[in-house]
Amino acid sequence: MLYGKEHVARYQATDGAEGHEWQGTTTLILTTTGRRSGERHHTPLIYQRHGDDFLVVASKGGADNPPLWYLNLQADPEVGVQVLGDRFTARARTATPEEKPELWQIMTAAWPAYDEYQTKTSREIPVVVLERVTS
Repeated sequence: MLYGKEHVARYQATDGAEGHEWQGTTTLILTTTGRRSGERHHTPLIYQRHGDDFLVVASKGGADNPPLWYLNLQADPEVGVQVLGDRFTARARTATPEEKPELWQIMTAAWPAYDEYQTKTSREIPVVVLERVTS
């Protein structure tokens, strides 16, 4: 997680004018539904585009356990996404083993520390693909 509730509140209030650019990269706000609580959780995450999709990484800094937001989207893959002022519903899925190498390279170009995070854990750090849901 980047900053937490303050980052999320500023991002949402300013349509990303404050918070989208972060330490040389870009962030979005991912909203998941708690798998136990049913409450909505907002998480700022580094992202990159891949065609029409958005990519995020469930790294948790290389911790052995995945981030809670990742566990939540596994239980309920329908998520909310905010990129700047664009708010939309997306379906989240873990990149397949076949597509992960290309997507990992895109994400490490944006945030090289992901490679370091992977060396800290035996867990395979997933790349998550956020596919916009069209009505």
